[in-house]
Order: sequence, then structure tokens, then C-alpha cells
Amino acid sequence: MIVFVRYNQGPAVPVELQEEASVAELQEVVGSQQGVRPEQLRVLFAGRELRSTSTLQGCDLTEQSTVHIILPPSSSSSSPLLLLQERLARRGREEEAQNSLSSSRLPSTSSGLAVILEGSDGGAGGGGGAEAAGLRSRSTFFVYCKTCRSIQPGKLRVRCRSCRETTLTLSRGPSCWDDVLLHARVHGVCQSDGCHGNEAEFYMKCASHPTSDDDLSVGLDLIMTNSREVPCIACTDVMGVVLVFQCSEHHVICLDCFRGYCQTRLDERQFVYHPETGYSLPCAANCEDSLIKELHHFRILGEDQVRSTSKHRLTCNSPDWGSVCQYGRYQRYGAEQCLLMAGGLMCPSPGCGAGLIPPDDVRRVECDRQLGCGFVFCKNCREEYHEGACPSAITPPSGETSQEFLVDEEASLRGRWNRASMLLLQETTKPCPRCSVPVERNGGCMHMQCPLCGAEWCWLCRVGWNGECMGSHWFG
Repeated sequence: MIVFVRYNQGPAVPVELQEEASVAELQEVVGSQQGVRPEQLRVLFAGRELRSTSTLQGCDLTEQSTVHIILPPSSSSSSPLLLLQERLARRGREEEAQNSLSSSRLPSTSSGLAVILEGSDGGAGGGGGAEAAGLRSRSTFFVYCKTCRSIQPGKLRVRCRSCRETTLTLSRGPSCWDDVLLHARVHGVCQSDGCHGNEAEFYMKCASHPTSDDDLSVGLDLIMTNSREVPCIACTDVMGVVLVFQCSEHHVICLDCFRGYCQTRLDERQFVYHPETGYSLPCAANCEDSLIKELHHFRILGEDQVRSTSKHRLTCNSPDWGSVCQYGRYQRYGAEQCLLMAGGLMCPSPGCGAGLIPPDDVRRVECDRQLGCGFVFCKNCREEYHEGACPSAITPPSGETSQEFLVDEEASLRGRWNRASMLLLQETTKPCPRCSVPVERNGGCMHMQCPLCGAEWCWLCRVGWNGECMGSHWFG
């Protein structure tokens, strides 16, 4: 496998190693290239320093991953930098012990959010067992990937907000989506020479293919693994990956039904325009204050070509003006709705649809020839311009709720993430996988440490703590 190494902030240099190689072997290769002793090198990746005994796979170092290797100015354990790191790590552990997910966008017990990393071993007990357990399917992060052009499992990564380098070692890991999306929630120590930044900046990457440093993806915080086995409010099936609406009940809908819900509302132009959020949808059960705020969730509409019944100009590249992709329709309708809310209108000429904002007191409208076709029409009836009364009137679109996508009341009562979370609270302890002593989890991360034998393991997967757990469900 190829790993890109940046030594002391230098350019990324490819290093070829066996997939089962250890971090110590990577240190030896870089040490021989740079003429330094391997044990003096510190390997940084994903917000933590990797242990020499860990394997690259156990640390979630996949093909074409980039790691930072630095040579500290002093190996003295009493150096100011190391003392500061120790204080930050200690404070982070104290904060994490007291932290709950009460400020999360989901309920405090939500497992759509996952784990932490400090001191992660990633070695014994984690590597082979992780693949055998199929932990890829346990990913609780999902993104819209511009390369895959679809919704994919994602991985959470971190960098220094000041220098934008991935050399920040965290004092604690994120424990909820607010830690990831809001500024100044998590801090650490930047190891870049001359940088004094201490604020963490999190970002998402697609886990389905190798990615470069600037190949970022959009995190979809409402889509998650259905670890509670909550039935969909539409089809009532229990699916592996679901979307949880941000209503008071946190209703659950499977992705197939969510796609159907979006398509139905799009066909009926029942999306809601919000001045801050944009062109969005509420919960499928018509709950109040439940508009989806991250509009990339509507990428689930896809880019399949469908026949358009609209006369307006198309936004997708297609040789047939009557063919348009579903997500392209969403974008176009959103732009049209924004124009209408601003007092504008679209040119009614077939194949045009240019956006126009005519004066309020003028009935004669001429389509701009630079933007559209130059058609002259009546603002009131949208027909070719004429003198006198309009022969017909424009019927405003109905605001009635669609009858094609309905949610049964009983199904909406069963499909509540909150209810499943309350039931899950009855299972507050799990046995340590090494010594079987019951261990309690009261919020915070999935990275558990047995108080009896000291084993580090994952609460969600119940295997030794490893890099796959860190990347796929960092907090929960």
C-alpha cells in the first residue's frame, strides 16, 4: 500500500509498505530517509499520535492516506509543549467523563453519533477482528460524495483551524454533532512548527474510495445507522440506514421512502421555501418546526433523467429540452420559488423560462434577450401581450397537503427515535470483552476502558478499540 508522508511540514512523499506493516516500520523507513533515529519520530494522524506497536490497518490508514511525521525539538518529558499536552489531555478526559449528548441535534442517547480516539491502540485484538465483524456496515457517518455522486459512508477527520494542517492532537474527541459543526467546541495542541493554534476543525471524507487532502465531502447529520431498529414511518420496515427528522418526535424514515417522499413533494411543488434554510421539506408526518436544514440531504433525489412537464428552461445538460434530472428539478424549482418570493416571474415561452422581475405597475413584460427569448407577454395572464381585459386568469397553485404520500398515525407512533432511545437506556451496561465485568456508559464517546483489566474496546462493536471504530463512528 502507498502512504503519503509529510515530514516536518514538508511536501507529501509516497512511501510503499505492506498492508500489515506497523507504525514502527513506517518510522524506520522515514528515519533512514531523514537520517534520524526512528524512536524519536512522532506519527500524527486523525487527531492523535499513533503508537509504534499499532498496525497501519488498525489505525485506519488506508491506501493513499496522508500522515504527518515530526521530529520534536526536545525529547524531554518536561518540555513545555509536552506538559501542555498532558494538561489538555487530562482536562479533556475530565470533560468527557462529565459530557452527555444533551446539546446534540439528536436525543442524548443517539447512536447516530459516535466515538473518540485518544490513546487508541488499534493493534492487538482490533485489526483482524474488525474486518471479520464487518465494521464497515456499522458506519454511523454518511456524506454526499461529489466523486461518487451519491450518498456514501463517511469518515470524520480533524485539523488545526489556524494553519489548516492535520497536525492537531486533540485533548478530547467529539461527543455530538454540535462538537463537529460549531466552532471552538473542541481544542488540542497543533504540532506544526510555529503554529500556536489550539482549536479543532472537523471535516468529512468519503470512506468508499481513497481521497486526497482537498477531496472533502458534505456530512449528512440526519442519516445514520439504524442501531435502534426503529421501523420506518412510511413502509414500517426496519432498514439498516435511515434518516431521522428534526421534529420533536424524531420520526424515522428509510432512505427509499425518503426518496419517494421527496419526489412526490417535488412533483406537486410542495417543498417549502424558507428565507434562511432555502427550499426544503418538513417531517413526512407533518410535524411543526422540522424543516431539513442541510439541503444536501435532497441529493438523494439523484441525477436520473426524467421527462419534464415544465415549459421552463432546464438546468441539466441534456440534448432533449424536455428531459431533466430529479435533483436538477429541485434546484430549478428552488430558484423559481426564490424568484417568486422576490416578486418576479418566469418567461412563459416554451423552452425559455428566464427569470424576470418587472415593475409592479406594468402589465406589458418583455423577456430579456440577453437572458431569454425576447417574448412579449401579459403579466396577468402570461399570454402574448394584448390590450384590454385578459381572456383567462392564472390559477394560483394549491397549498393543500399531498394525498399521494401519507403516514399512518400508528406507524408514526412506532417510528420514533426518542422512544427507542428511552428503551435503550435500560441497557446501560455491557460486559468487557476481555474479562466480562459489567461496564457502564453514561454518555460521551464509544471508546471504553475497563476499570478492572484496563482493556480498551468499542461500546458499539464490542471488539478491541481500533482505527475502524474511530473513523466510522467517532462519537455516539
